[in-house]
Amino acid sequence: MACIFCRIVSGEVNADIVEETNNFIAFRDVNPVAPTHVLLVPKQHIESPISLQTLGGEALQEMFQLIDKIAKKENIEKSGYRLILNNGKDAGQEINHLHFHIIGGRKMGRLG
Repeated sequence: MACIFCRIVSGEVNADIVEETNNFIAFRDVNPVAPTHVLLVPKQHIESPISLQTLGGEALQEMFQLIDKIAKKENIEKSGYRLILNNGKDAGQEINHLHFHIIGGRKMGRLG
């Protein structure tokens, strides 16, 4: 298994796990850009957002509930946070396993 996220899911590589559900695992980014920087990863190796639909609607609902739970746990639900998905090389995606960045805990500037 070459994918670092798959290795985290399997327990082969240690990570600072924040939350976990049947279909997703969330852990702290090793190179955070803000006080809160959590990666949310499907446990199944999925490479693109369009493939996320293979998990089904209930799993997508589970994902957004997990994002909400993490935001509350990290105390960023009221002040605000970013949910970022980099899709493809030109967007800055470095690991070819779909993942969302949940970033907050400080005021952020505009994207662009």
